[in-house]
Amino acid sequence: MRKFFSLKFAFTLLFFASIFLVRVGHAQETQVDVAGGGNILWSPQNNTASEAFLPPAEKGGIYPSGSFQYLNNRDRGINIEGAFRYHEGLYNGFQYYRPILIDANAVYSRRLAPKTHGDLMAGPGVQSLLFYGERFCPLSSGGCSSNINSYHFLFHAGFAVRYYAWRSLFVRPEAHYYFIVNNHEFHSDNVFRVGVSVGWTWGHH
Repeated sequence: MRKFFSLKFAFTLLFFASIFLVRVGHAQETQVDVAGGGNILWSPQNNTASEAFLPPAEKGGIYPSGSFQYLNNRDRGINIEGAFRYHEGLYNGFQYYRPILIDANAVYSRRLAPKTHGDLMAGPGVQSLLFYGERFCPLSSGGCSSNINSYHFLFHAGFAVRYYAWRSLFVRPEAHYYFIVNNHEFHSDNVFRVGVSVGWTWGHH
């Protein structure tokens, strides 16, 4: 299942990126950035001890991520990105789960210094939560797996700094904030993602 989601995620990004790369070939004043990286997730802890059931905080784990970004000749454009938890998390000590975060953003880029650009972005998205469970199957010897998905809309804002280390190759530290609507499986609707990506730029920069 992990490989399925990884491949599906990668092929989706490559599909959209290829569309924009074709356009860049016809319009040299535009720019396309494609990147992949690693991230961690963090959210506030629950300090309310009076509740009978305490939802866990949505944090921890390593989140591979991928993104592509299109900028016009005025350094404005769109950014589409996604991240997923590589290893399943253990929900309150009894059930495995995996979050997947996808968002589409309007983006504004600005040159900060030689070889350095800042990207400011905001837009909507969705969180998919895949819970892994087990149910008894009389006709099978070892039982069978049962997966339950939960979806939540979210609002995303992020900031990243692209540093061009060599030609069109860049390193991009980044920070992201998600407000996940009715994120009731976890303690908080507020989630933060920080990490570093490495990518390549086609077009002007």
